Amino acid sequence: MSDKYEFLYSIKMLGFEMNELSTYVEESTYCYELLTKKLNDLSRFVVSEDNNKQWQLWEGDTEIMKYSEKLRDASSNAICTIEKYHSLCALNNKTDLSEYMSTLCDSVSEQLEAFEFNKESKIIFIGSGAFPISALTIARQTDAEIMCLDIDLEAVETGKNMAELSGLETRVSFTNKTVSELSFITEATHVVIASLVKNKLEVLADLSPVISQNTKVIIRYGNGLKSLFNYPLYQDLSDEWNYINIEQSEHFYDTVILKKLVLNADERKKRKYAC
Repeated sequence: MSDKYEFLYSIKMLGFEMNELSTYVEESTYCYELLTKKLNDLSRFVVSEDNNKQWQLWEGDTEIMKYSEKLRDASSNAICTIEKYHSLCALNNKTDLSEYMSTLCDSVSEQLEAFEFNKESKIIFIGSGAFPISALTIARQTDAEIMCLDIDLEAVETGKNMAELSGLETRVSFTNKTVSELSFITEATHVVIASLVKNKLEVLADLSPVISQNTKVIIRYGNGLKSLFNYPLYQDLSDEWNYINIEQSEHFYDTVILKKLVLNADERKKRKYAC
């Protein structure tokens, strides 16, 4: 049982330290650096082969589950805090990308071809955040048109400032409107859902009636050990969507690419009367 408690202790301490540092940043800017280091620690923690073995042993344990969820909430809050800080630093010419953000940027660059982004693409990015490095990377490397959505008004404003600073304000725009309020949605070739969007299934339900059959929906998620850093996606979506799953052992999140499932009349009839 000692392995469980060593693993549990690691999870609890990461969550505790992130929560404490997220509070301390209000008192000292140095704590932003400390909080960034903790996020870097977590990004390495969730891709560790040894930690994954421990997860497979203890993922059904009540305490492990309880504190894993607490850690995910703590890391989500920490990321939002750090993104806003990095945005301010960038606007003041003090940008220094953390390991976590650099890894995210690298991951986006690696997947551009798989997602078939190009200069003709019209992309909606849901949950873009205050430091929208993914959206800006896509726009810079492909010249695609991107509409970023975020429920946080401060994130929307800092995102606009980041796009202007990057010289991409004509390609990347920002809003806090819902998907159903966007006329742009009918033109979208791609929709990207960030890993920190909690209600992924609700977003999919909103998207399904309004996107075209050719629109690709790209969801970032993290199951298993990676759920400590991302909101998971465990549901079977095969009844409504064609999908390609992209697992990335070296990165702290995985990706699934969805397209609406098109059924002929016979297939629809079979599904209708299936038990």
